Amino acid sequence: MQAISLRDAGEHLTQLKVAVIGISPDTQPSQKRFAEKNSLGFPLLSDIDHRVAENYGVWGQKTMYGKKFEGINRSSFLIDEMGKLIAVWYKISPQSTVPEALKVLEK
Repeated sequence: MQAISLRDAGEHLTQLKVAVIGISPDTQPSQKRFAEKNSLGFPLLSDIDHRVAENYGVWGQKTMYGKKFEGINRSSFLIDEMGKLIAVWYKISPQSTVPEALKVLEK
């Protein structure tokens, strides 16, 4: 849902000079299939060793159905062209990603 909402907002984000990049611990072949199936139109980067996720503080313990495991916590980062974090949303819902980014971008 998060990737689809970013895809659907693509033209508006492009007008705001925003480039969308997704990253997850999925393999490159898996991401390629997902991107093609959903016609994403933006790159998906593979972080199979979750080094990037750990550096951004989004890899950690999760709980689902009472079981604990390590995984990625859905997050979104707005980064300027110099690499500076403009806004960060940890544990953001897929539906909130675009509206929250637009609040910052359209100020």
